[in-house]
Amino acid sequence: MDDPDSMEFSRSIVDEFFIQAQQTFDEMDESLAKNDLGKLSSLGHFLKGSSATLGIIKMKKACEMIQNFGACLDESGLTPEPDQKLCLDRIKKTLPRMRDDFQNVKTLLEKFYENT
Repeated sequence: MDDPDSMEFSRSIVDEFFIQAQQTFDEMDESLAKNDLGKLSSLGHFLKGSSATLGIIKMKKACEMIQNFGACLDESGLTPEPDQKLCLDRIKKTLPRMRDDFQNVKTLLEKFYENT
C-alpha cells in the first residue's frame, strides 16, 4: 500500500501509465499510417483498460471509441460500419482529443505528486 507521506506506490503506477500511454500513442500513429484497423482496435482496448484502472474516464471512453472504430463498428460498438475509410477518419478525429485528455490528466497528476 501507499505510504501517505511519499505515495511512492501509486506514483510508480502513474509513471508507468505515462510511459505505456506514450508508447501506445506511437504504435497507434504507426498503425494509422498503415491503415491497420485491427491493430488500432487492439491498442484502443489495451489503453482503455489502463485508463479505466486509473479512473481516467474521458480517456477510457476515447480508447473505447478507437477500439470500436478499429473493429469497424460505430461509436457505441453495437452497429457494424462497413466503410473502413470512415472508421479510419473517425480514429483520426478521436486520437488528438484522446492525446489532449492524456496531457490534461498528466499535468494534473504531475502537480498532485509534486505536492506530496
